Amino acid sequence: MTSEDLAVFAAAEEAAREGRAVVLATIVRCKGSTPRGIGSKMLVDPERGLTGTVGGGCGEAEVIEAAAEVVRTGRPQLLRIDLTEDLFSWSPAVCGGVFDVFLERVPRAPHTAPGGEPA
Repeated sequence: MTSEDLAVFAAAEEAAREGRAVVLATIVRCKGSTPRGIGSKMLVDPERGLTGTVGGGCGEAEVIEAAAEVVRTGRPQLLRIDLTEDLFSWSPAVCGGVFDVFLERVPRAPHTAPGGEPA
């Protein structure tokens, strides 16, 4: 386990204790060249921002957007991020791979209401 993983888990634990709705995003599959590998994690906290990364750039922006829906609905998602170069791309930074990210809302700690107050 990396120090980045530990930071993600600590932030998730703190959010759960405080009753904040947050989403854990984990790369579960990679094909081709991708910025991060399987198991990379990012916590999306609408109140406090991001902890960790799943690669940055446009792909990470898609994950953040999907995480907002997971926060709202509570339903997990499997999101495919396609970083293959499109015919009209001018950027030499296109990775050329595809990765899947599993997004799940982190449950609040038992007996915790929103805001961290005991239920």
